[in-house]
Amino acid sequence: MSTSQERIVPTNLRNEMSRSYLEYAMSVIVGRALPDARDGLKPVHRRILYAMHELGLSPDRPFRKCARVVGEVLGKYHPHGDTAVYDALVRMAQDFSMRSPLINGHGNFGSVDNDPPAAMRYTECRLQAA
Repeated sequence: MSTSQERIVPTNLRNEMSRSYLEYAMSVIVGRALPDARDGLKPVHRRILYAMHELGLSPDRPFRKCARVVGEVLGKYHPHGDTAVYDALVRMAQDFSMRSPLINGHGNFGSVDNDPPAAMRYTECRLQAA
């Protein structure tokens, strides 16, 4: 039978913290910050598209407020802040940011001259036809 003293492995705190943080940072970068090689989307983009699909925002349906979509994403799939979600949604609607926009935006979604988009309460969106 082993005692707790026999199971404790002495280790250098500086080395352990460095190794553990590096592993965590790499998992965050690979899991969230880098786009997936299969489709080029980050998890936040995928969550927005899924939420829009669940809301029934197909290309043949009327536009809905972007604030409604952002609220749905925040409430169910991505609790990290409305600005990050709205910025990702706007980027997917800009024809100058993506070769094929995935979202059909209605309203001011910014410009190539770096003008900011209107607030989410003023813009509307739906999924883009393929």
